Amino acid sequence: MTRSPTAPYGVALLRVSLGILFLAHVGLKIFVFTIPGFVAYFASLHLPAIMAYGTIALEAFGGLALILGVYAPWVAIPLALEMLGTIVMVHGANGWLFTNKGGGWEYPAFWAVTLVVLSLLGDGAFALRPSVRRPA
Repeated sequence: MTRSPTAPYGVALLRVSLGILFLAHVGLKIFVFTIPGFVAYFASLHLPAIMAYGTIALEAFGGLALILGVYAPWVAIPLALEMLGTIVMVHGANGWLFTNKGGGWEYPAFWAVTLVVLSLLGDGAFALRPSVRRPA
């Protein structure tokens, strides 16, 4: 059973937490790996450079959109697809546990599931641009 009075606040906490994680994740790419380093990594995976830039943009703008509550259920879908892509392209071959060398697929899979859950639950409380208009 869902606790109706508090459910929107739980969804907002999930939404903001996921947004903060994406900003931290993109910060790692920009400030630690550097953008040229991240682009080179994508090249090593035989992926075009434009996908590296797209990934950075998706994580930065997607993270901000989640935090602010700007069409969050819709923003969560491409972010979940990105996480599934990391499993296929990078982490899947490293085994289940994320503590494995190169990081396994456990954490990206969990992250993808939480994004799908957010998409199913909706915007939550304090969303600046809810995905569905509430009746006046």
